Amino acid sequence: MATTSPGATGATRDPYDFGTPVDRHGTWCTQWDYVEDRFGVPGLLPFTISDMDFETAPEIMTALRGRLDHGVLGYSRWRQDDFLSAIVHWYATRHATTVDPASVVYAPSVVYQVSQLLRLWSRPGDGVVAHTPMYDAFPRTVAAHGRRLLECPLDDRAELERLLALPDTAVLLLCSPHNPTGRVWSQAELERMARLCERHGVAVISDEIHSDLAHAPHVHRPWAGIGGEGRWAVVTSASKSFNIPALTGSYGIMGDPVSRDAYLRQLKEADGLSSPAVLSLVGHIAAYREGGPWLDALRAYLAGNLTMVADRLREEFLGLGWEPPQAGYLAWIDLRPLGVDDDALQRELVEVEKVAIMPGAAYGAPGWLRLNVGCPRSKAEAGVEALVRALHRLTRAGRAPGLSP
Repeated sequence: MATTSPGATGATRDPYDFGTPVDRHGTWCTQWDYVEDRFGVPGLLPFTISDMDFETAPEIMTALRGRLDHGVLGYSRWRQDDFLSAIVHWYATRHATTVDPASVVYAPSVVYQVSQLLRLWSRPGDGVVAHTPMYDAFPRTVAAHGRRLLECPLDDRAELERLLALPDTAVLLLCSPHNPTGRVWSQAELERMARLCERHGVAVISDEIHSDLAHAPHVHRPWAGIGGEGRWAVVTSASKSFNIPALTGSYGIMGDPVSRDAYLRQLKEADGLSSPAVLSLVGHIAAYREGGPWLDALRAYLAGNLTMVADRLREEFLGLGWEPPQAGYLAWIDLRPLGVDDDALQRELVEVEKVAIMPGAAYGAPGWLRLNVGCPRSKAEAGVEALVRALHRLTRAGRAPGLSP
């Protein structure tokens, strides 16, 4: 039933009821029940890992219930027309990209795919290029496989070219749209990367799990429409955009049939993962066949949350100039103009305000903050107000610049 979003400016219709909080306590929820693992204090109001506090699309819930009502949960196959055609349909209708169903592969998670493709396309000691700031799973995965992480600042085109040209660079690990910044790469930027990688014999792994959350006028362009016939892979899932990560399951698109066959042999023969999580298949099919209207409403609601963050920061602090990201629901905020100390800010947030917000240092960017506003407006407002109060206390104590009159 449609409701009015609490805390919204004006009476904003919310046809999917994103504004009503859902109690996630006691559900083994990483963000809520285990916030102490990362922040050392239980019971904090969390704005942390990138899942959302919303119920998933009702179309997905209906499909899951229907599958559970069947009662038999035996071994299943991902290489079947319902799953593959749903992916093809989604890319054609949402991303204007033609996907050959034979190019699709399955995996239990996006990070699993990254891991296996690093093993396939590089050797220990090889270089793996990735942009900074960086999704925190990337450096851990690269290091775990004995590869060398080559960090490239996000907008440094010359450095990217230099790193790709190094003789032992094997892979470009791309995040598209970028996490944590929400950057949406343009067609020209992606085509330039593709030319450089082809010139220097570098394979591309494009993590596109945030692809369905691009905000207008920005348009996500899948690497599947850029990469041609070389060694590249799109690794992605509906789990981020439809908030179903607990179902597990992801998929990839791989252009090179030799690499694809090698990947699938590893999946089935070495790792024993030939039977997928059937509820993940059901969730993906329902999302990609019926979930478009829910996703559009979600993006509009998230855009409202992000606009609220921008408005509050603009009201309270001069000089920040923060603008909403081009994609996603993660407010990546540069606090360096305020001159606050990262550790002091975390103490204020955790010990005084009782909120958990990810420090930028977790992504290799001290002085920044990553605030997850994939939640009801009322919770997002509580998080922003806690941040504003903490910043006011620190800037007044330290006489830092940036306070509004």
